Amino acid sequence: MPAIYLDNAATSFPKPPAVADAMLRHIQENGASMNRGVYASAQEAGMTALLLREELCRLFRHGDPTHCVLTSGNTMGLNMILRGWLRPGDHCLVSSMEHNAVMRPIQALAEKGVAFDRVPCDRRGQMDPEDLRRMIRPHTRLVLIAHGSNVSGGVQDAAAVGGICREYGIPFALDAAQTAGHWEIDFDGWGLSALSVPGHKGLMGPSGTGALLLSPAFARELRPIVTGGTGSASDLETQPLYMPDRFESGTPNLPGIYGLEAAVSFVLRTGTETLRTHETALTARLLDQLREVPRIRLAGPWELEDRVGVVSVDFLEADNASAAFRLEEEHGILTRCGLHCAPAAHRTLGTFPQGTVRFSPGWFTTAEEIDAAAAAVAEIACGGASGKIF
Repeated sequence: MPAIYLDNAATSFPKPPAVADAMLRHIQENGASMNRGVYASAQEAGMTALLLREELCRLFRHGDPTHCVLTSGNTMGLNMILRGWLRPGDHCLVSSMEHNAVMRPIQALAEKGVAFDRVPCDRRGQMDPEDLRRMIRPHTRLVLIAHGSNVSGGVQDAAAVGGICREYGIPFALDAAQTAGHWEIDFDGWGLSALSVPGHKGLMGPSGTGALLLSPAFARELRPIVTGGTGSASDLETQPLYMPDRFESGTPNLPGIYGLEAAVSFVLRTGTETLRTHETALTARLLDQLREVPRIRLAGPWELEDRVGVVSVDFLEADNASAAFRLEEEHGILTRCGLHCAPAAHRTLGTFPQGTVRFSPGWFTTAEEIDAAAAAVAEIACGGASGKIF
């Protein structure tokens, strides 16, 4: 029984073939680090990193590649924002749909005197930007929201939030874990101060890669949370002030950088709109069939507008973990079950503590695989095949 991979919200699979090719080429034919030598292979590594920064800036409409910091992933980028920016006495606004990559650092900062509030979202996971406006305090120093939910699939109105933040002079940071590569993101147009993206989800790159794009004003005041060797300004025992070295200490993940550059190049060639159209068609196909299935409920919007391809199902008369097990064991369908590292989102959606079974198609998912998944959900929800309802 062939596997049907529907867990692209966790990490995309398969990757474009060029990703593995680029990583293997670096390991077998280059092997050098960047900023650590003037020989040809080291120069090539540095140029590959520069090309990646330029491509990410083009993809996200950011004007300065020197302010595109390469990270080990989205969690690192979010920690760099929160821990590097907020001080005791500051106030931060987040949404009630945030992932633990935001909530755990902000809770740790709260123990040290940073205050935060959650802007409420409705049972579809959507936030009214005017609610955010009403919650701004005199000492609000940062707004950070998840652009797209990894539970409901709902996408927030980042442009509207950015407009409010501009009006009040508050830095605006966006967590694009579920929208980078799936959704048009306009760093400059939305007035972003920081944009954190993972490399291994919608960008289709390798795990352990990501990027943090910063505005010059935000970067100047942001404190590095990791310092050390950068291969530059080696006469100093203090961290360089110039970008991106200020935030890139230690030997970088060069195989990952090569792989991510190949992946982002693939995304740019294919086009975000083409990728989104494919994902939306698959999501529509899945939702249309799930509407006819009894004994389940959808955690998130049925509408296609303002959503990504994340579909969370709560089996009303079956244990969700058992349902996910049966999906794999009996149908070869690979999903993500549980709370998805986002208990706040599940509380908002009314699916805490049981969680959901999440289906997330990707670029390489086919319509036939979506049909198989929908049929399997119907069978399990109605107690078919195994002869019982869990």
